[in-house]
Amino acid sequence: MTARGAPARRRSALEVRWRQFRNAPRPIVRAVASSLVVAVAGGLVYLAYDLAIEAGAVIPGGDLRLLFLAAYVVVVLAVGSVVTWLVVPQPTGSGTRVVRSPWSAALGLFAAIPICYLVLVALLELIKPLLVGR
Repeated sequence: MTARGAPARRRSALEVRWRQFRNAPRPIVRAVASSLVVAVAGGLVYLAYDLAIEAGAVIPGGDLRLLFLAAYVVVVLAVGSVVTWLVVPQPTGSGTRVVRSPWSAALGLFAAIPICYLVLVALLELIKPLLVGR
């Protein structure tokens, strides 16, 4: 019921999801944003390294793209997990005590996986061809 006594309008699933997206809790936004910032920064470094190798630049150590890619994924997942553990405390009901658990870290880990993948796909499949000119 609304304030005037009329029944509330039923929202579609799309309207509900859009409203949830616009009003996301701040800790969740911070956790996702931290994973996104680390993924984009590391992805840009990887893209620069990849372009340098393909251009024929002589880099000490040779072609270490696979090792760099593995390190990139591990760092993004670790940072996403740790930052989420720090900024997303569990609800406690009443009181001011902050409670953290491994579940918060697991949430960050599982949220960082698609972020890592999507950033790599965007950089290597969308941005790289624009820079190379293919």
